[in-house]
Amino acid sequence: MKLVAIESSTPASSVALMDGTDVVGSASRIDRRGHSAFLTAALDFCLDQADWSPADLDGVAVGIGPGLYTGLRVGIATAQGLAATLGIPIVPVTSLDALAHRSKTGRRHIWAIVDLRRGEFAVASYRPVPGGVVRDTMPEVVTPQGLRAMLLSDADDVLLVGDVPALGDGFLTGLHRARVGRPRFPSAVAVAGLGGPRIAHDDVPHPDEVRPLYLRDPDVTVSSALLEHKSPWEDA
Repeated sequence: MKLVAIESSTPASSVALMDGTDVVGSASRIDRRGHSAFLTAALDFCLDQADWSPADLDGVAVGIGPGLYTGLRVGIATAQGLAATLGIPIVPVTSLDALAHRSKTGRRHIWAIVDLRRGEFAVASYRPVPGGVVRDTMPEVVTPQGLRAMLLSDADDVLLVGDVPALGDGFLTGLHRARVGRPRFPSAVAVAGLGGPRIAHDDVPHPDEVRPLYLRDPDVTVSSALLEHKSPWEDA
């Protein structure tokens, strides 16, 4: 199965092409702004890397957040436009799941963290299981102080993945059972790894049901041009 994945919920936008479990094309850039221009160029670049045409694609996986409002809108609109143009399925993947999926731990309780700005963070926790991880809490919005309290009450050794530096200097002070791991940002490769099996098993929603997971009200006003953003191949 040939899959394209798009992740733009954080400053680290990325695109990946997967042929089964093999990465055959990828591109990424860290930039809080400019998601739209990057995704268009990255999609073309990855297709050239793999020597594929858009018609070769069997499905689309897209990161739906939580994360940056504008980046989410652009990424999801691009993925939906591509899926509609090619008549292929689309599956959503949360940024927190993508972070936990790529973390490396044998036993630690995983806490995935996405910076939402304005002093708030999206978090969820995960248990390692054979072959992957399982989320054991619902995503929620917390302050750094609130997250510290949650970690202090966790009876297990913990692994923090995601944008830990954004929590501020001194956040880890006193958290003796906490370790910081990778990745810092979710990636399109992780989105593909979670979305691919769902497409293979026909576990896909209706395209209109693929929507951003904000967890809170947006802190920007979206222009009409962004709301009308389309796949770069929609008019091809």
